[in-house]
Amino acid sequence: MKNSTILSAACAALLLGCATNHGKIVLVRCEPTPADRVNLLVGTDYNGHVFPGACYPMGLVQASPDTGHGTWAYTAGYRNSDKTIIGFSQTHLSGTGCSDLGDLRILPGRDIRSANIAFLQDKSREIAKPGYYSTFLAEPQVRVEVTASPHVAVYRFKYEGDLPAQLLVDCQYGICNGGMLSTHVLDSDVHVKGSRISGRVHTRVWVERNWYFVLDCNHRFNSVELPAAEGEKAPRYVLTFEDMKPEDVVEVRVAMSSESVDGALNNLGKTYNDNFGKILLDAKEAWNRVLGRVDAKGTDEQLANFYTSLYHLFVQPNNIADAGKPVRYSTFSCWDTFRAAHPLYTILTPENVSPFVNSMIEDQKKNGFASIWTLWGEDNQCMIGTHSVPVIVDAYLKGFRGFDAEEAYKAIRASLRESHANRRKENWDLLDKYGYYPCDVIKAESASRTLECAYDDWCAAQMAKALGKGEDYEFFSKRAQNYRNIFDKENLLMRARDTEGRWRDPFNPFKLGFGDGNDFTEGNSWQYTWHVMHDPEGLIELFGGKEKFAERLDMLFTFPERIEGQGDVSDVSGLIGQYAHGNEPSHHVAYFYQYAGKPRRTAEVVREVFDRFYLNKPDGLCGNDDCGQMSAWYVFSAMGFYPFNPCGGEYVLGAPQLPEVTLRLPGGRKLAVVAKNLSEKNKYVKSVSLNGKKIDGFKITHDQIMAGGTLEFEMED
Repeated sequence: MKNSTILSAACAALLLGCATNHGKIVLVRCEPTPADRVNLLVGTDYNGHVFPGACYPMGLVQASPDTGHGTWAYTAGYRNSDKTIIGFSQTHLSGTGCSDLGDLRILPGRDIRSANIAFLQDKSREIAKPGYYSTFLAEPQVRVEVTASPHVAVYRFKYEGDLPAQLLVDCQYGICNGGMLSTHVLDSDVHVKGSRISGRVHTRVWVERNWYFVLDCNHRFNSVELPAAEGEKAPRYVLTFEDMKPEDVVEVRVAMSSESVDGALNNLGKTYNDNFGKILLDAKEAWNRVLGRVDAKGTDEQLANFYTSLYHLFVQPNNIADAGKPVRYSTFSCWDTFRAAHPLYTILTPENVSPFVNSMIEDQKKNGFASIWTLWGEDNQCMIGTHSVPVIVDAYLKGFRGFDAEEAYKAIRASLRESHANRRKENWDLLDKYGYYPCDVIKAESASRTLECAYDDWCAAQMAKALGKGEDYEFFSKRAQNYRNIFDKENLLMRARDTEGRWRDPFNPFKLGFGDGNDFTEGNSWQYTWHVMHDPEGLIELFGGKEKFAERLDMLFTFPERIEGQGDVSDVSGLIGQYAHGNEPSHHVAYFYQYAGKPRRTAEVVREVFDRFYLNKPDGLCGNDDCGQMSAWYVFSAMGFYPFNPCGGEYVLGAPQLPEVTLRLPGGRKLAVVAKNLSEKNKYVKSVSLNGKKIDGFKITHDQIMAGGTLEFEMED
């Protein structure tokens, strides 16, 4: 009892910013660390789809409570508004629109007779901080604490009241669609021996994969396997700890691996010499190291939003390699994250960029195409385009050389020119024949696929040019102009057309949809018409010049905030008129006003998005965070610049929302971004200077940012 009391005191000290002196708690006044600013409950209700549990930056494990599964609302397994907890699983997706993971559910309790149980939690005793989660299960009277290393979740269960203490271990569980829970496990091989359970489970949800685990307890147990329902192929056990004293604490360590049981055992071994408090301290220090690369100033609410966004950025991509092996990253939600998250990594964690690229090249060698949407090393091909291409090219153009450039280009060319039998959403022969995807052949998302592929082609052209591949440069540059082929000059909108060149008729530019029968991806024509990040001047010319373009853009933001369509359009949220900030295709659009000569409109839209759609409360995110993309938009826009074209190293100036943000850059350099005279009223930018020299135009470069200095915005009303 004495040891556990000291340990709990140490954990409390870590979480509350206190110190210990000879086993006693000494309260000290100290500034909150960046990790202390994070509110892990932001985005856990409404459409945020994030989880509040314990993880390590970009680690394999995300140990978090689950309150439900089976519907779109539970892609992260947790809703803050729920009153009961159904268990704690070891892996989770952050902010996605589809379900998977939720590996190895465990749940402490008493008199457990089936897996279909849930326990009421005392929400007043819930604590969620980077690297730590704790709550109290009121019905079985169990205090739960959990922390995590990169590969291992470490739990402490303090059972209050009568013994014996029990633990449900559920290998069949997963975060999946409702009807799949009994069928998503294809086979398993699990063993119980002494105080350990280990094994392999083969599942198919978003991707098909094998996951491996070792579960260790600090108390021996008797186990009873629960009866399996029809179709189930993985075991569930009820463990009873019979050698416990009332003051004992059950500690459970769950090591995960994407490679083997031996790998999981190796990962577990890395924590043998560390107690709970040490692992918690390591996790908190790791989070402070990465979050501390930015020093932001503002109100408590602003700093909570800022550092929470920064936290969500670094939950993934995840290193799926075992401890001691070369890193292998996955959880690449490229359709989302190429837009702002990956450009932000090039500034804040440049050491990760080349490993990201090497992992994407490995994906191409495995699948025939570079990463589209990879999870645990498998590609679900959920979205359109091949948006690892801009990530790879951006890295090369910014000077990253920790990968073989020729191998990278080979992967890009193969991804964008060679047909692959298992490639579901692109057909290069068809695209090259018509210069667009005809809607009578491509039944799903033909217009948005044409637009997204044109952007990838532009990126490929830039790398071909840099490497002296003239013929490829000409080919990709020409195909990058395909967006022009679906621009209807009469309606001034992007519009699908068929193999005869006829426009989609009837045409409803407000119609939303996703999948067969819909020409756009999670959006409509009004939202996708602006999806030309690589050639904004060319798009403006198609509209007839800046004035007409700006008038049309104003219409986007002033239309009624209505949803029209069929099927699942839940992703289309955070509306300002028909602008949908809750989904990624809209994220660059506010910055189009700079190209149209209307910078004050950029300032107005950015401020409205901040005020309405990023709030410090559980339902404070207007849409799926999508593996950090929503958060990256916030971080960039708070600083006053944004990667409008996220490939090549240019950033469009906007209007900063925090009074000062300092970036800690490699080599000891710093960039201080100062918004002079910023206030609720002074939201417009009068002038911008870099190191005392006024910036002409509305762009800065990656090299200028990384050189450090002072970027000063003078604000006015």
